[in-house]
Amino acid sequence: MNTTTAGRVRRALSVSAAIACAALTLGADPAGQQWTPLSRGSDNMRVVSHLPLGPRISVADIELEQELSRPYVYVARMVYGDVGEKGTDIISIADPEHPKVIYRWRIEDQDLHLDTGGMDVKYFKWGDRYYVVQSLQFGQGGPNTDLGAVVLDVTGLPDPDTVREVARIRAPDQPRGFHNIFIYKHSNDRVLLFATTEGSSVHVYDLGHVVEGKMNDALVAKVEAGPSPGPFSSYHDMYVGYHVDTQQDRFYGAGTGGYYVYDVTDLENPALLVSLSGIEGVASGHTFTPTPDGRYVVAESEYRYAPLRIFDLKPGLDGEVANISVPISAWTANWQYLVHNHEIRWPFVFVSGYMDGLQVFSIMDPSNPVTVGYYATYIGPENLDVYPTDNGAFGVDVRNADGLIVISDMTTGFWAFRMEGFQGWSGADWGMPDISSVQDWSAGPQP
Repeated sequence: MNTTTAGRVRRALSVSAAIACAALTLGADPAGQQWTPLSRGSDNMRVVSHLPLGPRISVADIELEQELSRPYVYVARMVYGDVGEKGTDIISIADPEHPKVIYRWRIEDQDLHLDTGGMDVKYFKWGDRYYVVQSLQFGQGGPNTDLGAVVLDVTGLPDPDTVREVARIRAPDQPRGFHNIFIYKHSNDRVLLFATTEGSSVHVYDLGHVVEGKMNDALVAKVEAGPSPGPFSSYHDMYVGYHVDTQQDRFYGAGTGGYYVYDVTDLENPALLVSLSGIEGVASGHTFTPTPDGRYVVAESEYRYAPLRIFDLKPGLDGEVANISVPISAWTANWQYLVHNHEIRWPFVFVSGYMDGLQVFSIMDPSNPVTVGYYATYIGPENLDVYPTDNGAFGVDVRNADGLIVISDMTTGFWAFRMEGFQGWSGADWGMPDISSVQDWSAGPQP
């Protein structure tokens, strides 16, 4: 056994031991999974740092760069009521225990732009330069209602004077911007932006064309919300990943009616592989994420008391059925609330759980998910003036190189964590394809 293999085995055994320990601790008493002001987190979860960012409900999604040599975090900023600012914060975690905001981008004429502003945020690399895409949503009655995203060149960080805006992506036929975005290095070697719209399709933009000023050629494809979208159909969120066994680029979309998986290897001809609709308690899908091998998916629907549902796609992908309507299991942190965005690093699912903060559960056995760690980033009151559970942890991300976990909390700001036994992630350590939301900007997906 070589040194690298031995290290991976030790890491796997260490994490497996942490799972077993946490399962015993949390499984013995369901109440132990819920925080109190005196016990905010599980013993295996350590707070690395916390940085308040602004007023109540002014923080949206989060993105963490993956290269250790680029210790930067991007946080979307929004307005709730008349409080907050519309834009992006760039945080340096060069010293993880002492994070600091090193740059703030804000849309011009803040008061004239209506509605929330910044929502989702992602980064990418094209050539030898690094960029951030900030999704935006502005309402009718103000400027830029057709503006979906702003692209910033952040190659020169940590020098804030080098950050510059290089492009604005507009969708005149679908005003009100992009609620969610996903950036994917396609097997055709192009870096693509998948963006939800107010219409029935996700728009796909070639980001190479965008940053090179070829905006007329930027929109390269659309993916419809299901096989027969109606006039009010739309997607809410999506994930795009490579499927090693079939060498397909696959799109996983959550929206009207449920969830849909498309083969988007040929971008001009997306092919529906399987749908998940007619699910009891699900009128619309919210977030939808596959495991590295593409067999299982974790699916969210956004309403109070909703658990995360786990589905086995195999019967659909094998052609036995065209639609799947029954999950094989479900998980939630606290039945009184709901859980939100999530990242899968097999066998762990890292969750930004709104009122329940950071939550981590294992799907080593997908039919029996088990909570393995948690920390309450928010211990304030319910948001009774809008939606009772719409506060707390909004976004989550994980750095594969060293296992750092970050959370954006709508009210309390930025958090960084380490989970005992989790020191990084590679699919090979678990006998899985090395597939996650993290992209290889140089090589792209590898069979």
